[in-house]
Amino acid sequence: MNEQENRKGILLAIAAYSMWGFAPLYFKLLSQVSAAEILLHRIIWSFIFMMLLLMVTGGAANIRQVLKRPKQLAILTVTSTLIAGNWLLFIWAVNNNHMLDASLGYYINPLFNVMLGMVFLSERLRPLQWLAVGLAALGVLIQVISFGSIPIVSIGLAVSFGLYALLRKKVNIDAKSGLLLETAILMPVALAYLAWMPSDAGANMLTNDWDLNLLLMAAGIITSLPLLCFAGAAVRIPLSVLGFFQYIGPSIMFTLAVVYFDEPFSLEKSVTFGFIWCALVIFTVDMANNRRQRRASR
Repeated sequence: MNEQENRKGILLAIAAYSMWGFAPLYFKLLSQVSAAEILLHRIIWSFIFMMLLLMVTGGAANIRQVLKRPKQLAILTVTSTLIAGNWLLFIWAVNNNHMLDASLGYYINPLFNVMLGMVFLSERLRPLQWLAVGLAALGVLIQVISFGSIPIVSIGLAVSFGLYALLRKKVNIDAKSGLLLETAILMPVALAYLAWMPSDAGANMLTNDWDLNLLLMAAGIITSLPLLCFAGAAVRIPLSVLGFFQYIGPSIMFTLAVVYFDEPFSLEKSVTFGFIWCALVIFTVDMANNRRQRRASR
């Protein structure tokens, strides 16, 4: 792959993770709408946006192939449930002043992915990876024992997105078609809610102001665009390189939470974050060393 494509992949990766990092600013604008109702619009407008994109760019053949494979459809049903749960928890965390917990969840996610690879994909952990995972687990354990609190939001986000990514690997479908099918699977639930929606619901577009309705419709772009950038990056640069950019999102969230939204960075959070950050430094060093060794052996 030429240098120009490599640079394009890096720019797309930075764009994807930056958009995910700044996404809380969008959801804060919808704080008067409940998390469940925002999720409803996120599903509907993502489906509409992806349908329009499919009509423009093509790719219906991929959809037809998956529709002929019940096993893949069953897996997509599970992934759609997982990603809906992840979206709901994230929106709730942002709009209830738990953005630091959301940030911690996405810091934990790559370490949790390593554990999933070991358990389900028979991948062997290198010594530094074991050390990184151990430090992360110790950080969470100290919070549980010393401070008597479990970072439920953080663990929920890491687990739901980790399992989602693991199962999506089993479905041989591109990100664009996959998101379209996942939102299509969720559409009956969303439409059923619309049919019985109370007239005073925050998601009721018939009674809302036009500016709020435009914000709700923008959920499709906010959801789909970073995913498409990520998919574009993934085919242009190695996953080991892509992994170096995954900390952009939670770092932006962390900065927004502490600096802009004045969320308290308590002692218990500082201890847990400290262990996670140390684990991620070790994890990143191990990735860099492993990539350098692979390149030297070619």
